[in-house]
Amino acid sequence: MKRAIASAMVMLVIAMTVGGCASNQQTQGWVALIDGNDGMDNWYVTGSAANWRAEGGAIQADKTTGKGASVLVSKRAFKDLELYVEFWASDDTNSGVYIRAPNPKLVNTASGAYEVQIWDQNPNQKYSTGSLVNVTAVDPIYKAGGRWNTFEIYAKGTQITVKMNGVVTASIQDAKTHEGRIGLQFNGGPIKFRKLRVKEL
Repeated sequence: MKRAIASAMVMLVIAMTVGGCASNQQTQGWVALIDGNDGMDNWYVTGSAANWRAEGGAIQADKTTGKGASVLVSKRAFKDLELYVEFWASDDTNSGVYIRAPNPKLVNTASGAYEVQIWDQNPNQKYSTGSLVNVTAVDPIYKAGGRWNTFEIYAKGTQITVKMNGVVTASIQDAKTHEGRIGLQFNGGPIKFRKLRVKEL
């Protein structure tokens, strides 16, 4: 009986160890910059003042006291990366996810950053949600408003690919910028980010 109990304990320890290793392999190399309410200390705000806060299981903003966009900027710079983002936007939200922003004090496409658009109502629909603003259009048109969505962004060398909810919405070879910060834009309408993980390539 004692041998049976001892054997069962050994098998339980092995199972837990293997399970733990499998879990580590799934997350190996990934760093969480936002995980529910956690992660505000990985960012600082540039641009106009907005009410960025951790609330309800997400980092979010819905009001501004200034003119123009407010951007959460990562404290670290990245070059080649994979980015996984879970976000919620309303129908009228104007937001976006920046990568490779070379100037952390001025994060926009004019300064060299790439912006993965979150703006269903962009008057220029070819640069609506899922596009790379001013780089490659989205076709067909995808909508994000009123639900949780995912972006998977891959940037290695000149290749940049964007998936929204598992579907490729933009893919381009472009050599404008190779390294910089990640940015999360708020420019009107509520935006929430509940997961943001990055993996350096």
